[in-house]
Amino acid sequence: MGLDAARGLLACPVCAEGLDLGPAAATCRQGHSFDVARQGHLNLLGAAQPANADTAAMVEARSRVLDSGAFDAVDAALARRATGARTILDVGGGTGHHLARLLDALPAARGVSLDVSVPAARRAARAHDRAASVVADAWGTLPLRTKRFSLVTCVFAPRNLREFARVLADAGLLLVVTPDPDHLRSLRERHGLLDIEADKDDRLARAASGLFETIGRHRVRAALSADAALVRDLIAMGPNAFHGVPEEVDPIDTEVAVSVWLFRRLG
Repeated sequence: MGLDAARGLLACPVCAEGLDLGPAAATCRQGHSFDVARQGHLNLLGAAQPANADTAAMVEARSRVLDSGAFDAVDAALARRATGARTILDVGGGTGHHLARLLDALPAARGVSLDVSVPAARRAARAHDRAASVVADAWGTLPLRTKRFSLVTCVFAPRNLREFARVLADAGLLLVVTPDPDHLRSLRERHGLLDIEADKDDRLARAASGLFETIGRHRVRAALSADAALVRDLIAMGPNAFHGVPEEVDPIDTEVAVSVWLFRRLG
């Protein structure tokens, strides 16, 4: 299926008309056309990717971390709360890993992985045969049709709550994963990594107000024993990589500690 998984879900980023998917291009009735990349993704960004987009090296590091099983508990928590979803949007989808695990759990579902990084989109295009990969800016108007998704997921990614509400069907669900203060704490402290904002929960609640009803919060905790290679990849997969990844690191015992927030779209 590949990109065809997005059939009926995409909107033209120029005029907002629905996009028809062909084997080589996506077109709208106004004549705007967007080529399908040979790697299988569709770029609807309309500009060069921003300087802070994930690089190819960051994407490869993230892929190794996710393949290691370090975040399996997060995937399991998402799957338990996605029951019945038929059309899924994963915003900031990165490698497509989280969407692929949801689709594994939901054999009748299809989904779109949206990310501003072209290297990430290339990887996501081959993550699952029922997943489409699209390059777009999560902070802008999403190139997606209104009320077409039953579930939106956002794992450590930009949260454009107003756009999430627009593309969700009536009573659609939003799952947001945020790091808790203890998330990778020993790793962050040892290597002076970026801290977790103290007011992040309050900011999420304010952004959701008037758009979503908060119907649950589930805390996920999982011990993580990271060897030196995994430690380097944990640093290299995120924004800390822009400040350099240390060559010499030691194994470390740390913890995955996140919250999975469940929101329902207000009518």
